[in-house]
Amino acid sequence: MNLNDVHRGITKNKKRKRIGRGPGSGHGKTCGRGHKGQGARAGYSVHPTFEGGQMPLVRRVPKRGFNNRWALTVATVNVGDLENLFEDGAEVTPETLKVKNLAKHRYDVLKVLGDGQLTKKLKISAHRFSKSALEKIQQAGGETVVLPGVAPVVKNKQKSATRKASATKGS
Repeated sequence: MNLNDVHRGITKNKKRKRIGRGPGSGHGKTCGRGHKGQGARAGYSVHPTFEGGQMPLVRRVPKRGFNNRWALTVATVNVGDLENLFEDGAEVTPETLKVKNLAKHRYDVLKVLGDGQLTKKLKISAHRFSKSALEKIQQAGGETVVLPGVAPVVKNKQKSATRKASATKGS
């Protein structure tokens, strides 16, 4: 085999199959549709999982687990990790965390968690902070900046509770 044989016979644009052009073409008369039946009719299409009437594999295999496709992806960073990677007085933002490979994947919300110890005075910007993380940052003399983003579930529940309360007062 030679290197120039590898792509022999492969053309950029494949010619279309010319059906219904007489018996000599090999695709005459029934045009590759067989004789009679549903598949021979115009407008025929079959569901991709159809298995001739037998229970399809998709329905035979049980569903497992849970997937919430609307859930936010939350990137988490621990206070102990910030202690190791940032100098005293540094500003911690999602961009600086990406540079330091702490939050490099795609996410909707950045949350700082309180695992580990913090002794350095840092200005930390994130969407959410755990209670323990807030305490540790404040004890170290640091500052927290809550970034604008998607509102936490708790606030949404409080809003709906106030709406229900005002609706009952009005009626």
